[in-house]
Amino acid sequence: MNVLVINAGSSSVKYQLYNMNDESVLAKGRVERIGLDSAILTHEPEGKSEVREVSEILEHTTAIKKVLDMLVHKEFGVLHSIKEIDAVGHRVVHGGEFFSTSVLVTEEVKKKIKHLFDLAPLHNPAHMLGINAVEANMGDVPQVVVFDTAFHQSMPPEAYMYAIPKIWYSKHKVRRYGFHGTSHQYVSERASRFLNKPLDNLKIVSAHVGNGASCAAILNGKSIDTSMGLTPLEGMMMGTRSGDLDPAVVTFAMGKEDLTLNEVNSMLNKHSGLQAISGLSSDMREITEAMQEGDKNAKLAFDMYAYRVRKYIGAYAAALNGINILVFTAGVGENSVVLRKAVCEGLTYLGVELDDHRNETGRGIEKRISSDSSAVDVLVIPTNEEWMIARDTYELVMM
Repeated sequence: MNVLVINAGSSSVKYQLYNMNDESVLAKGRVERIGLDSAILTHEPEGKSEVREVSEILEHTTAIKKVLDMLVHKEFGVLHSIKEIDAVGHRVVHGGEFFSTSVLVTEEVKKKIKHLFDLAPLHNPAHMLGINAVEANMGDVPQVVVFDTAFHQSMPPEAYMYAIPKIWYSKHKVRRYGFHGTSHQYVSERASRFLNKPLDNLKIVSAHVGNGASCAAILNGKSIDTSMGLTPLEGMMMGTRSGDLDPAVVTFAMGKEDLTLNEVNSMLNKHSGLQAISGLSSDMREITEAMQEGDKNAKLAFDMYAYRVRKYIGAYAAALNGINILVFTAGVGENSVVLRKAVCEGLTYLGVELDDHRNETGRGIEKRISSDSSAVDVLVIPTNEEWMIARDTYELVMM
């Protein structure tokens, strides 16, 4: 069975094609700059050379058509016919309170996704474009939607409610939802398998640390708390997002700088975080290099970032009443030896003991970086959200 995984943005489409019989990736790629006459399609077929094509792609239906054409291309394709694609899985950022699991796409499901446009105005409308584009190109092929928020729907009210007038929740569903759920679920399951310990008897803190960053407290395989909130802005310091701050900062800044709501929103989401403090970059690799060369702003940015990751891990260890496993994942978590060391050196009170050699060797693989005597197993597990989408799609279609 072949499953096509789609992640549609407002001006882009990312895709991966899986053969679920052997869990292999047949091809992957992306379409960028949709809406322009110079859109770029990059196609990477397994075992063949990468293909790059520039053409006019004005909307998502055409973009999906281009992807499908490339998948069956005589020279660069990996399929003989589009009919060999048995199902399509979509990433959808926000499922609100409607969805606690992945679901098959129906007219009712599409209505609920549209109902959530206000909660994810930059994401859910784009995901709907992807769903509609697949319908236009592939007819009745089964489609599945996998939600970033679904895994966190197991949070109890004391974790997801804000201490604000309850009418905001009852009327507008203002509450904490959390994101990166597919990633947190994936690495928690992989941690269980890696250590050969049952998931339903583990206390895991998962640190998805990248340009976007979130932490999750996972008890017996269920999320009981996570750092992102109504939107992905809440929580840890990120590449360009501020993370947690006093809400009064918003009104204070608007008054002092005569800013509009849109300007403040842009400032907090696109011009804060590592980028703002370092004055250099939102990329941890560049910040680490500059810090090691003596750049004080880069060091401050790094220290703030590491401190906030460590603080959330400590908070979630408290929420779980102890911790068995700490997992680092995503771009920074998987690749920054220096960041992992800085975080773990401040967690000795939990019994965390880092093994420097393990931390510094072996990239892109699942590994333990704690010592054999550490009270907490500290793991690095590369995330694979696309695989989770493919798996859920396969399971739902085969039911």
